[in-house]
This record gives sequence, structure tokens and C-alpha cells, in this order.
Amino acid sequence: MRSTITTAVALMLASPVSGHHSDAALDMETVVTHEGTITEFNLRNPHTYFSIESTNELGEQIEWTVQMGSAIVASRRGWSQDTLPVGDRVTVVSHPSRDGRPYGLFVSIQNADGVALPILADAGSAVSRPARGWTYTGPAAVVEASTLEGRWIVDSSSLIDYPGGLDQLTRVELTLTERGVVAQAAYDETSAENPELSCIGRPTPGTIIYTDLYPLEIEFNEGEETIAIRHQYFDSERIVYMDGRAYPESRERFFEGYSIGRWESGTLIVDTRNFEDHRSPYQNGIPSGGQKHVVERYELMENGTRMALEFMLEDPEYLTGAMTHRRELVYSPQLDMTPFNCDLESTRGFLPQ
Repeated sequence: MRSTITTAVALMLASPVSGHHSDAALDMETVVTHEGTITEFNLRNPHTYFSIESTNELGEQIEWTVQMGSAIVASRRGWSQDTLPVGDRVTVVSHPSRDGRPYGLFVSIQNADGVALPILADAGSAVSRPARGWTYTGPAAVVEASTLEGRWIVDSSSLIDYPGGLDQLTRVELTLTERGVVAQAAYDETSAENPELSCIGRPTPGTIIYTDLYPLEIEFNEGEETIAIRHQYFDSERIVYMDGRAYPESRERFFEGYSIGRWESGTLIVDTRNFEDHRSPYQNGIPSGGQKHVVERYELMENGTRMALEFMLEDPEYLTGAMTHRRELVYSPQLDMTPFNCDLESTRGFLPQ
């Protein structure tokens, strides 16, 4: 069993992995194919990892570590802790590390019978697992919401295919101030300044960007004086105050910011300010500060089967002008809000040993 390398400039492989750290350390234009034996498999959040022992062209035994998406996303697509038993022989395709170590980002996998494990089924679809192999059973039944309340996940067809994948959205769309350029250039994701290494998530709009993988939940509290907005990603939760109150003084700052909402012709508008400093809220080393300001708009559409979600982001300390982004989410009450429970060992698994 051996490993082979292919340049992938025109390779049309769709990877289901949305990395929670930068892909800069990975060669995203090359794929490596490994044939070998599973030696370890850990289904965790924010990253699932498995190891495969293969033989290189010199006949040497090498153990590769392959990074996948989170346990939540993998489970939703039919994976379990029993999916890759130790000793199973598989063929794996991944993007290799640029530094030459035996580490890669998952693209696809086949078992010894040549059956591909599921990676492309929509998160809102039903997937069943027979004794051997997989079956995609089609989209879940269409359901309608009468209000914004409930669970929602993105319709991937409403997203633009950004260079490097959706995780590079803010890198493409944000224009930086001089201070922002300097801060991004100085960022080291392998150091303690990376919030993810301490299982610290990303405040809005970071959580909105990840609705392609994790559901958003909206709950109206009694009297609708407050609205709770939750994201499964890093167990994010914030309260939107609907009672007309003013913002706290600028010195009072919060991780998720301070959100005040209002209704305009059936559209929920959420205005969030008073954010704490965050070293990398967009996963790429661009910081955010106390001047960060986010305005979100939530609106039902198509008889409550979908919701339009738009945000505007500005932060004059680090960003020039404003970024706006719109996407459509599908009403998905069948999805659960399983706790993310970020695992420290998992979130640091991409670091060189």
C-alpha cells in the first residue's frame, strides 16, 4: 500500500471540510492519495482526526494524520465512532501539509470494497447507514415556520463559491486599514494568540458564516421583550433586547457584543455594538475591537420555508468601509442543537509536534 501525489489545479473535488483555522499551512492545489490501514479515529469537535499507516515509494512505513470537520457535522452526515475501525484498509485523498510532515486535510475516503463514505449529503437531508456502504435518501420533508422562531441552516445554493472555500469569505471581502494589515501579518495561528487554541469561538458575524455547517436557533422569550439567538458553532448564545433600551457605556464590552433589536415591516433588525477585543474573529488573523458594529436583518420568505439573513459589518479600527453579506437559510426543525463541547486536544491537533 502506498501514497501518491497529484497536482490539483483543475481538480474538481468538493471537500466537505470547513477548516476552523487557516489553510495557509496546507497545499490546497495538491492532493495526496494514501492506501493503508486505519490506526486511530477520534470523532471530536472542532476537528475529527484519523490516522492511516501506509507505505511510501521507498517502502517505508509512514503514519499519516488526516483532519476532517467536526464530530457534529460528521455525525449529521452519517458518521459514528464505529465508521473507521482500527485495522480497516482504506484509500484516502487529502491536501498535504506544506512543511512536509505526514498531515493532511480530508477530501475523500473509500473502504476496501471501493465504497466511498458519504461526504456530500446536504446537512438537512436524511442519510442512512446500512451494514456496509451508505445510502442518500433525499431531502427531508418541506416544513413551514409561522415566525422566525426555530432552527435554520443555510441553503448552500445561495452561497457564492469564494476562492479557497467559504472560510475565506472575509479574506476576500474585507478591506483593511493600515493597522489591520500590520495585525494580520503579525498573526501566528500556532501561538497562544490564536483564540481557537483555547476553545474560544467567534462572535457574530463569525457564527453566521458557519451556518453552512451548523444550525442557528431563534427563540422568542415571554412577552417578546428579548430574543435568544443561538448557534451550535462553539455553543454561541446571545440575547437581543427588544424593549427600546439604550446601549451600555462604551467601556462596558461583551464577547458577543450587546444586541438591541426592533421590527420593521416583519423584518427583525439586530444592531450589535460594545464588542470585546478579539484577536481573530474571522479566522484569518484580522482582529476586531471596541468600534466593531454589526447589523443583521432576518426575514421570512417562501411561506416560512426559508429565511433571508443579511449582515453589515464595520470596524473602522481595522477595516475600511463596510462588508455586507446575504444568504438564505432553510427551516430545519429536525436538526438538533447538540452541544459543541470544544475539545482542547482536538482544537490543537493541527499544530506541528
